[in-house]
Amino acid sequence: MSEPSVIKGIPRPLVKTNQAFIVISVLTALFTEAYWILALPLAAGLSGLLFGYNPVIKLAAKFLTKERSAYVLEDWEQQQFNQSIAVFCLTGGLVSFLVGWTVAAYIFTIMVALAATVAILGFCIGCFIHYQWRMYTYRRKQAALHK
Repeated sequence: MSEPSVIKGIPRPLVKTNQAFIVISVLTALFTEAYWILALPLAAGLSGLLFGYNPVIKLAAKFLTKERSAYVLEDWEQQQFNQSIAVFCLTGGLVSFLVGWTVAAYIFTIMVALAATVAILGFCIGCFIHYQWRMYTYRRKQAALHK
């Protein structure tokens, strides 16, 4: 069941809503010390990665006022990569809080909140990392071909 790439694109407002949900959840968890709140964006992110269904994005999609194609579409594959990083950091933060590794917990959670905030403002750290990784693998393959 392969969908055209246009349909696979995610409207930018939905991506930004998901990022804002991460930031708000992390800040709420840190300021209230209710660290279980980190499980909310973690569960949404895992659901998106494992089942292709992110409840935050699905709920926000109900509020779109135009057709999906009328919005700037973010690349689905890139967003999956970015969500993987967020899930990793949220998992690291939540587990670290649960086992009492406070410094690691703050590092993981602040890192994901900062990355999501910077992405909302227009620079995608995950996109940069993904691009660098793809360039590295491309150069490595090219070097192997020319040996």
